[in-house]
Amino acid sequence: MREINASIPFDKRLWQEDIAGSKAHADMLAVNGIITASDNAAIQSGLDSIYAEYAANGVPEDLTLEDIHMVTETRLRALVGEPAARLHTARSRNDQVATDFRLWVRNATHEIDAGLRAFQSALVTRAEEHADSIMPGFTHLQVAQPVTLGHHLMAYYEMTKRDRSRFADCRSRLNQSPLGAAALAGTSFPIDRTATALALGFDGPMANSLDSVSDRDFALEFLTAAAQTALHLSRLAEEMIIWASQPYGFISLPDAWSTGSSIMPQKRNPDAAELVRGHAGRIIGCMNSLMITMKGLPLAYSKDMQDDKPPVFEAYDLLALSIAAMTGMVANVTFNTPRMREVAGSGFSTATDLADWLVRECGMPFREAHHVTGSVVKSCEARGISLSDITVDDLSAINPALAGCNLPDLSIEGSVNSRTSAGGTAPMRVKEAIRTAKKELEA
Repeated sequence: MREINASIPFDKRLWQEDIAGSKAHADMLAVNGIITASDNAAIQSGLDSIYAEYAANGVPEDLTLEDIHMVTETRLRALVGEPAARLHTARSRNDQVATDFRLWVRNATHEIDAGLRAFQSALVTRAEEHADSIMPGFTHLQVAQPVTLGHHLMAYYEMTKRDRSRFADCRSRLNQSPLGAAALAGTSFPIDRTATALALGFDGPMANSLDSVSDRDFALEFLTAAAQTALHLSRLAEEMIIWASQPYGFISLPDAWSTGSSIMPQKRNPDAAELVRGHAGRIIGCMNSLMITMKGLPLAYSKDMQDDKPPVFEAYDLLALSIAAMTGMVANVTFNTPRMREVAGSGFSTATDLADWLVRECGMPFREAHHVTGSVVKSCEARGISLSDITVDDLSAINPALAGCNLPDLSIEGSVNSRTSAGGTAPMRVKEAIRTAKKELEA
C-alpha cells in the first residue's frame, strides 16, 4: 500500500509551488485572525528555511509521508514546532495539490512560450537569408510548383504562432485559484479566497468548490497544446530527415546535430530530428493517458487523479527538449540551395503557370487550359525538353487558336516571382511576412 499510495517520487517537483501556496495561505489566515501573527511568523520563517534546504539538497523521498505536502509539513513541524500544525487550517490536500499543479502548469506555459519564441526567431532569421532561394514545393511528395525556401520556413513560423496562442489560451483559462475550496465543500472558517488568489498571481478564486478540486481541464489543455506543437515539430523534423538523405541532398546537418554509425564510418544520421519525431508520439500518449484517467471520474476528488502529474511532467520535458533541438537544427543547418533549385525545375513544375496564362491572356476556360497544358507536358516529355523550351509553334500545333500568342515566362524564377497574391511565395511577399513576423516577435 505504501508503494502504490505514495506520490512523493514525482510530486516533489511541485515543491516551489507548494511552499508558495502555503506561505500565501498562512498570511491570509493571520490577516483574518484564524492564526496568530506569531504563529504566522514562525511558519513563514520555517518555510523559507525549507525552501533553502530543498534548493540546495533536493526534496527527501519518504514514502511513509506520501506526498510533497506531508513531507514539507513534517519538516516544518521539526523546525518550528506547534505553529506548523496550524498551517493546514481551512484547507485540504485536495485544494492544495490543485493549486500547486495549476501554478506549475502556468509556469510551464511560460517556459514553453519562451522556447517557441526562440524557435520562431531562428525560423525568421533563416527565412530572411533565403527569401529568394528557390526550392520545390511538394504535394504527395511529388514536385508540384516552385516556391522559395524562405516561404517554406515561414509556414512553420505561422504554425508556431498558433501553438503559442494555444498555450496562451490555456494560461488564461487556468489562472483561477482552487485554494480555499478545502476537501470539496469549502470551509466554515472566515477565509479570504480572493486574497490568496491574488497573492499567487491568479485572477481570482474558482467559483465552485467541487469544480475547484476535481477539475483537470487546465492539464488537459496543456497536453493538447503540447501534442499539437509536437506534431508541428515532428513535421519539420521529418522534412529534415528526408532532405538530409542522399537522394534529396537539400541540407547538411552539422556534426553537433547528427551522429555517426557504429559500423559505417561515412554515415551522418539525423538522430536529433528522428528523436523529435519520436517524442511527438510519446507526448500524444501523455495526452491520451490523462484523458482516459479523467473520463469516468465522478465528483469530486478520486485517488486516480494522483496520476495526473506524471504525463504532464513527461510531456513538458519532452516538448521543451524537442523545441530546443529543432531551434538548434534550424539555426545551424546548411541548405544546399543549388540542389534545391535543380529539383525545383524538374517534373514540369511550372505547368500551372502555363495553364494560368492560357486563362488570363488567351481567354480559355481553365478546364480547357488544364487539358491543353497536359498535352504540352506530354509533348515535352516525348521530346526530352522542359516547358521553358517550348515555342509558339509547339503550342499552335496542339491548339491552332494559340498561333501568334506571346509566350509567358515559364522559368522557375518567373513562376515564383508571379505568385504575388496575399500569402504567396513571391520573394516580395515573403519579405513582407518576415517584416511582420519581426514586429510580432519584438512585441
